[in-house]
Amino acid sequence: MRRAFGVARLLLAALALCGLIGYFVFTLGVAGFYVSYFFSYFTVQSGMAGCVVFLLAGLRALHTETDPVWLDMLRVSITTYILVSGVVYALITFQPANVAYAISIPWSSQILHFWIPALAVIDWFVDPDKARLPWKHLGLVLIFPVFWLIFTLIRGDLLGWYPYFFLDARLVSGPLETGLYYVLIVVIITAIAALLTAATRMKPHRLRPRMAVLARRGGQVRPAAGPHAEADVPGLMERPGTVRAR
Repeated sequence: MRRAFGVARLLLAALALCGLIGYFVFTLGVAGFYVSYFFSYFTVQSGMAGCVVFLLAGLRALHTETDPVWLDMLRVSITTYILVSGVVYALITFQPANVAYAISIPWSSQILHFWIPALAVIDWFVDPDKARLPWKHLGLVLIFPVFWLIFTLIRGDLLGWYPYFFLDARLVSGPLETGLYYVLIVVIITAIAALLTAATRMKPHRLRPRMAVLARRGGQVRPAAGPHAEADVPGLMERPGTVRAR
């Protein structure tokens, strides 16, 4: 099972790399698009980081029995980022108010925005060996998006170009709507990271009966020693064929 997870993560890294290459080739055909713009997209940056993390996680799964906590924390962060990219892209693509925009979804974009997020989420939830992560990790997940947003806003103000229309106050109703988008993105990131973190705390626990059965011999059951053992489970000490008076 562990080896299967390793192979699957290596394939996921390869798929993400194919999507990035295909998306880069696609953007080269867009008029007025600069190569430097390509690496400014949150989807591209999270996809590149995903390639590295999935590759590392795959190799670890092939050679070790468990993953270190720091690697699972990285997986939560990367899975959150690529899933947010998919959610935001879906909202932009299918929002009726955006009918004025000509939106084309090439195969490479479908891989980066839909297939990779879906497969990464499946990998996380079905992984039985993920570590129990602390809730304080949610703050760490927000570090990269916040720095990316600050850098993008400063760069966009200098160049007059933003990777996403909702970051540009000129393309929406104004700064207030742009600020609402900022808050919405932070809420989505926090919610997804919280869900992925909560998944590490939902592992089934072994049942702990009040009376531990040590052995079964000759049709009789031996309970664990304790002053209230018989009182806790009425009838447990009765012999077969006997009935206790009520």
